[in-house]
Amino acid sequence: MLPLAEIVSSYYLRLRVVDQPGVLADIARILADQRISIEAMIQREPDEGEEQTDIIMLTHQTVEKNIDAAIAKIGQLSVVKKKIIRLRMESLG
Repeated sequence: MLPLAEIVSSYYLRLRVVDQPGVLADIARILADQRISIEAMIQREPDEGEEQTDIIMLTHQTVEKNIDAAIAKIGQLSVVKKKIIRLRMESLG
């Protein structure tokens, strides 16, 4: 049995962030520094008058301790406005 920190999985991440230039670049840099690759991402245009938006990402497989470290660093960014949602994505096949 592996310790939880050593589990390899893909992840769903949802981040509520300020809609301004450079936010995605900062998040992507933190992920890259933790050796986490983005498989897919979507960022919707904020509603009129809204200054925040959600970024939703799916990652390629990574070690859980890496995603934990990345989330801790991303969560410290002043542009992140809510707790980051993280779900482990298990393969059924």
